[in-house]
Amino acid sequence: MPIALVVEDDEASRMALGDLVRREGFDVGIAASLSEARALLESERPDVILCDLRLPDGLGTELLVDSAAVDGAEFILVTGNATVESAVEALRLGAHDYLTKPVDVARLRSLLAGVRRTRRLRSEVSSLRSQLREMGRFGPMVGASPAMQTVYTLVEKVAPSAASVLIFGESGTGKELVARSIHDLSARSSGPFVPINCGAISASLMESELFGHEKGSFTGAAARKKGLFEIASGGTLFLDEVTEMPPELQVKLLRALETGEFLRVGGTEAVTVDVRIVASTNRVPEDAVEEGKLRQDLYYRLRGFPIGLPPLRARDRDVEEIAAVVLEQLNADATNAKELTGEALEAMRRYSWPGNVRELRNAMQQAFLMAGERIDAEHLPSELRENAPRRRGTLVEIRIGTSLDDAERLLIDETLVEVGGDKKRAAEILGISLKTLYNKLKRKADEEDE
Repeated sequence: MPIALVVEDDEASRMALGDLVRREGFDVGIAASLSEARALLESERPDVILCDLRLPDGLGTELLVDSAAVDGAEFILVTGNATVESAVEALRLGAHDYLTKPVDVARLRSLLAGVRRTRRLRSEVSSLRSQLREMGRFGPMVGASPAMQTVYTLVEKVAPSAASVLIFGESGTGKELVARSIHDLSARSSGPFVPINCGAISASLMESELFGHEKGSFTGAAARKKGLFEIASGGTLFLDEVTEMPPELQVKLLRALETGEFLRVGGTEAVTVDVRIVASTNRVPEDAVEEGKLRQDLYYRLRGFPIGLPPLRARDRDVEEIAAVVLEQLNADATNAKELTGEALEAMRRYSWPGNVRELRNAMQQAFLMAGERIDAEHLPSELRENAPRRRGTLVEIRIGTSLDDAERLLIDETLVEVGGDKKRAAEILGISLKTLYNKLKRKADEEDE
């Protein structure tokens, strides 16, 4: 059950507010002063604090400044003498919101519902982080490399907020997956996630797609049409490859983001929406601004929280994990299960993947269609086959320049493939004890985990 702390010196107001919060499904703690609140915060970490501004021993906002226990709790200021200055100061210090007395019950319920959603999201994020540690996955994203763990941390931090996000990275690195994860972990997860590829729509149609149009506004406009901004209201609008948007439309986009309002094409009445923007680009954002592909003012508006995605060649330990997940998906849709050989995996590890994760998925799909029960290097696209160790019967060719450690690892892997994973038989062929083989396999696994 979520926990609330009510800090109010007036007894009647304190009990009434406590009862209201309790009826909304919270376990409620009560304090009549700053000192009582601090004492309670030493033993409990509330999800929300509703605090009067003026208390017998100081201002309620002092809790925001001097109590580490407030971190993670949503702080709502309650005051009977609200001014613009006091509200701004409270928000500047970190308050989530403020209520005026007498308390608007409907607004209080709305704020508490938001607290419950945030608590649920934190629980989901904690579950996802555990899943990452165990399986190398975070929602729809796959990979346990340090580079991807950094991405997961950034997604975790920004998702519950209202900040706009700019995702940048090479084509095929999974920018839409990151955008969807941000949406799914946000308070807007029950609302729509609406993607638009700004580079796939002609300049003449882009404005209508984004903002909609009125009947008769242009040839072929037989009826009023809602744009994607309206469709995404209450949720997230994902502007994929935003740097491909025409400059003149970037001006209108900026205005819509700043005001929350826009005009449909041919319209005269402003439409108000509540949309969170997540944008992406495969360009370096600063270079796009320098080249005139992205307006500087729009860039600063979009990059409330930037997330850079690493190319697959910088996360080589993830190649095998991603391939395994793709194979699992392909096997689920097929009548007979297939497996990857060590030779195929070695070819995939050696390849540089200029097309990143998208290229890996396509390569796996092609190989799956070409192979029988075993997917070997010969079933992979030609550019990957060039990286495969050449085998003739029970022989393995190793390129000059291969380190001894890599050659030993390859020999062990290929021997295990040849004997169907029988470690005892593999040890006999390699001329080593079974214990030595296990030690070498363990050392290899430890090195890959480092």
